Amino acid sequence: MPLTALRPGIWDRRLAESLNRDCHCIGVDLDALRAELERDIAQRGLSQSLVQSHPHLFSAAPVFVAREHLQRMAQIIAAVESVVALPACRDHVLQWAPETARFDPGPIGVFLGYDFHIGPEGPRLIEINTNAGGAMLNAVLARAQRACCEEVETLFAEAGDVGGLESRLVTMFRAEWRKQRGAAPLTQIAIVDDAPQTQYLYPEFLLFQKLFERSGIAALIADPSRLALRDGALWAGEHRIDLVYNRLTDFALADPAHEALRRAWVDGLAVVTPHPRAHALYADKRNLAVLSDSALLDRWGVSAETATLLAQGIPHTRVVTPDAATDLWESRKRLFFKPAAGFGSRGSYRGEKLTRRVFEDILAGSYVAQEFVPPSERMLRDADAPSALKLDLRNYVYDGEVQLVAARLYQGQTTNFRTPGGGFAPVFSPAL
Repeated sequence: MPLTALRPGIWDRRLAESLNRDCHCIGVDLDALRAELERDIAQRGLSQSLVQSHPHLFSAAPVFVAREHLQRMAQIIAAVESVVALPACRDHVLQWAPETARFDPGPIGVFLGYDFHIGPEGPRLIEINTNAGGAMLNAVLARAQRACCEEVETLFAEAGDVGGLESRLVTMFRAEWRKQRGAAPLTQIAIVDDAPQTQYLYPEFLLFQKLFERSGIAALIADPSRLALRDGALWAGEHRIDLVYNRLTDFALADPAHEALRRAWVDGLAVVTPHPRAHALYADKRNLAVLSDSALLDRWGVSAETATLLAQGIPHTRVVTPDAATDLWESRKRLFFKPAAGFGSRGSYRGEKLTRRVFEDILAGSYVAQEFVPPSERMLRDADAPSALKLDLRNYVYDGEVQLVAARLYQGQTTNFRTPGGGFAPVFSPAL
């Protein structure tokens, strides 16, 4: 296909599919990317090079997405946001939320991740996550794109607006601060996770630390065991913490090891983002059953247009209950089972691979069953990697605005960072 065909006016889904199948003329210089990352973080806290520790964090292959699919994802996200904003919806989903989710000091939560598969009927929203990781890594990824010629480089130049994205991310954290603290100065941020140096995305913590420091905000990375309450404030050692960028997967802050952070949240002693309320409103998988229940949406006064958009954009999802066991087992091959408070695909199962024993565990737990939507694929030309990788698309969203769209390439049942040739991948479209 001639490069002159790559014009926004004729970019459509068939062209995107063709490029994902055949195009290898633009990619990522992985050696340069890793070198830049290691310069940015100056090897602080890393015991080995990123080549050794994170060999499959980034893919060299970009993903192509039709403009209409980007627009459709944004429309589905806006529809979800409009329903979640309804008092009736919030009252409904907070029925099964932990007590810590009932506190509402103002912040709405950074880095909502809306994850999509592109099916034959277009984008389908498979789940929503809070504290979606990878945004800063994808910002650096955008700087490492390389193309085969000037025409392609020019076409995709806007995708590399890293400075603009980083500025928007800092603005987002400042907005969270103002929603709770008004005009008071934001001086100290703590990036908090369990044993942070052992986390796979620890390099991203270091990138955020440098970003905050460049923006005039002191930042530290801390295990929650370092946090303590005194003098009416949250402290990490000798540092008084204004805002916590919360990377914990204890979404309710229920673990006794997280007691200081939980108390700081419920007593308003520090701004915490994302937080239990954001998870309860958006990321509990049972909420997908609510959003795909047209009768319930109608009772809440949701417009027919919005309800139809959600019905088309969200695979039908139902809460797993023991009384539906027979029907769920018989239809399992068409379903994907997910824990209500799950993350990172842990505890998730493709229905066709379920054993009776695992199914009984699912019935006894808190799960949803979702219509299975197969992911689309990206073909590779790397002799050392699989020829076809599955892909999903993550929309990083704040306050209803899509800040960044990135892809993840993988093999297996769920997304991972263990596939040769896989990992985070940039998304290209003239709509970017």
